[in-house]
Amino acid sequence: MTQTITVIRGDGIGPEIMDAALYVLDALKTGLTYEEADAGLVALEKHGELLPQATLDSIRRNRVALKSPLTTPVGEGFSSINVELRKRFDLYANVRPAKSFPNTKSRFPSGVDLITVRENTEGAYIGEGQQLSPDGETAVLTQKVTRRGSERIVRYAFDLARATGRKKVTVVHKANILKSTSGLFLKVAREVAAQYPDIQCNELIVDNCCMQLVMKPEQFDIIVTTNLFGDIISDLCAGLVGGLGLAPGANIGTEAAIFEAVHGSAPDIAGKGIANPCALLLGVGQMLDHVGQPDNANRLRDAIVATLEAKDALTPDLGGTGTTMSFAQAIASRL
Repeated sequence: MTQTITVIRGDGIGPEIMDAALYVLDALKTGLTYEEADAGLVALEKHGELLPQATLDSIRRNRVALKSPLTTPVGEGFSSINVELRKRFDLYANVRPAKSFPNTKSRFPSGVDLITVRENTEGAYIGEGQQLSPDGETAVLTQKVTRRGSERIVRYAFDLARATGRKKVTVVHKANILKSTSGLFLKVAREVAAQYPDIQCNELIVDNCCMQLVMKPEQFDIIVTTNLFGDIISDLCAGLVGGLGLAPGANIGTEAAIFEAVHGSAPDIAGKGIANPCALLLGVGQMLDHVGQPDNANRLRDAIVATLEAKDALTPDLGGTGTTMSFAQAIASRL
């Protein structure tokens, strides 16, 4: 049976890397069909809004979306499109793998294989209670953490560990200082961890976690944490293995899931055909796992690794002279 996914081509380099990703996806013969939808600057130009209702309807109908980077205009009146999508579909789990790849400009060319699971809908990013005093001297922001939000993200991390054969979950917090919000998260995490005796659990304060990641990242398996900490840690992890060009992301909820490259739209190189499609292709791998095609997901990841090992048609950021599409064609030839 075929399944339709929503495809958002995005801004800047988005259309180029999406063309490359769909080329490889077609070569996998997954049986997926595509329904294109607009968001970002291209949507603003075509429809007068950044996130048209038709796009929301498409994601709601298909329940799975593959998304290239989007640009949110700078200025008042425009909120983050990515944050809005997470709110609209309650995409509470942000899942960011970081894995060593061969022949990359990486601090750790081997030994890193971890996943950051970040709570996506609470904490500092909800934007509640934002106030600036009349004199402009004091700004206030409300942070909110709930038992429900904490329980479901920690449970997601432990379930992911079981499903993928991982052995340890690290709970990252700042409960020594943020005793109410981070304290509640840690308390709930301990309660959930007790229900998974087969999975090792340890706790780290966020600043210590960052130091440990830089010094000895191989000690980590799955990290679970709140929104702001997860945002910072997941980018740190990407930096360990070669940067955002190798960093995919999944945003998972009960009713929908959106898979993406987490880097920006890179307008400075848009149209030049040199953008690295790996992050979006690795997001495709996450999507294939999600829709019940793990064999195809593993075939894709193996082909990416083999192409990197062969240094075949790599894009300039990876030290090659290839193009976005020639790199994709090299990957597809190894499926």
